Amino acid sequence: MGKLQKVIHPRAWQRMLSGRRLDLLDPSPFDIEIQDIAHGLARVARWNGQTHGDHAFSVAEHSMVVEDCLAQLKPGIAQRWRLAALLHDAPEYVVGDLISPFKAAVGLDYKSLENKLLAAIHLRFGLPAQLPEDITALIKRADKASAYFEATQLAGFAAEEALEFFGSPRGLKPVKLKPQPASIAQANFMTRFHDLLPSTQTRG
Repeated sequence: MGKLQKVIHPRAWQRMLSGRRLDLLDPSPFDIEIQDIAHGLARVARWNGQTHGDHAFSVAEHSMVVEDCLAQLKPGIAQRWRLAALLHDAPEYVVGDLISPFKAAVGLDYKSLENKLLAAIHLRFGLPAQLPEDITALIKRADKASAYFEATQLAGFAAEEALEFFGSPRGLKPVKLKPQPASIAQANFMTRFHDLLPSTQTRG
């Protein structure tokens, strides 16, 4: 009989700067650290980097705008849902920020992976794996409002074109966007996270 050949599976984990090894196919909340999320999101560019300014407009900056828009859309909303808004794109610290047309081309497998990561992130920070439908819808509305502001101020969209794709950011104060260096975006994201994290959670 011939020798048994060892089956080598492709590596499915990524080593983070914290030292954690995050399995992308079966992510564990125990392998997720906010420092890794903040570091990664501050260095992932929105709009594939096709924005005006000396710096890319990062997913970390976008996430803070979305959280602010959510608070404006529903004053007095529970702090935990504001935290959920801040973390709504957190999986992108691992998978990057694919623009919407490319996500549509990739299909459901990508979305399934992203949803698994988001569920693990939610559990790590004391949120339900699946958010209530009304909260998800409200975060999506805030997300589109942020996209409108980004599109018209940074990504070269005319107002009419942005309205067609993202809708009107009605009920919101205009936001003035200025892309920041990654280190500043990272620090600001961490500050916002700690402001929103429930006091019962550890601040690792």
